[in-house]
Amino acid sequence: MMMVKFMVRWLLASTCVVQGFTARDQEQQRKQSHMRLEASVSRRDAVCSILLPGAIALPLLTIAPDVAVAFSNKISDKFDDRPKRRGPKPKDLGISKRVDMGGEEYQGLKNCGPAPNCFCSTDNQEDEPEHWIPAWTWPKDYDQERAFKELEELISAYKPGQGNIDGGGFEIQTSDAKSGYMYVQFEALKNGYIDDLELAIVPGRDGVQIRSSSRVGYLDFGVNAKRLNYIAKVLKEKGWDAVGVDLKTHPDYATQNGLA
Repeated sequence: MMMVKFMVRWLLASTCVVQGFTARDQEQQRKQSHMRLEASVSRRDAVCSILLPGAIALPLLTIAPDVAVAFSNKISDKFDDRPKRRGPKPKDLGISKRVDMGGEEYQGLKNCGPAPNCFCSTDNQEDEPEHWIPAWTWPKDYDQERAFKELEELISAYKPGQGNIDGGGFEIQTSDAKSGYMYVQFEALKNGYIDDLELAIVPGRDGVQIRSSSRVGYLDFGVNAKRLNYIAKVLKEKGWDAVGVDLKTHPDYATQNGLA
């Protein structure tokens, strides 16, 4: 009986010791983890204070969305409370070396791709008949600089809301008559969709090359065609040879966008 009592006492004592060590170990681990966390935060604070003086390190790194400023010439503030889907600016705008569907390289503007929401005069007419449109040719007594200055004046006088499009306004982002390049952004009123328009002189090609394209979505419901036709009409009145988008020669575009 005495032996049994001794064994029970010994087992209980051992258990208490093990539990004691376990509890202390857990507490020590918590302390060490907390110290590591504090050290990590301190290091982060130090880096932030070096890279961003006066900044406060946050528990989680958050990246703010790219907020675009509405264009000042929009026709109404009615839909300002709606979320806008402007879409990111394409990274490969401008004149660059491109590759057509046949694998041939050429200098030109960004090609349109398959969606019926884009027109480009440097696309291959045979490969991309639904996207290709002719370049615009200025009057014979013009030179390049005069032509682009007139284009800038014309675009600056563009009427947001014409044809029930571009009610969100527009802005000329780049205009360089000497190099022969202009880049303009147009915005839809309700949802804030941004379309990109480029006018450019491309070495080896005659006239002003054109690209007008939507950033977001598959269809454009005729917006790019309406915009180009409006500008082309004004240019014709000034003596330019400027062909817009003829829906008869772009039947797939017209059908998919409900214009046929």
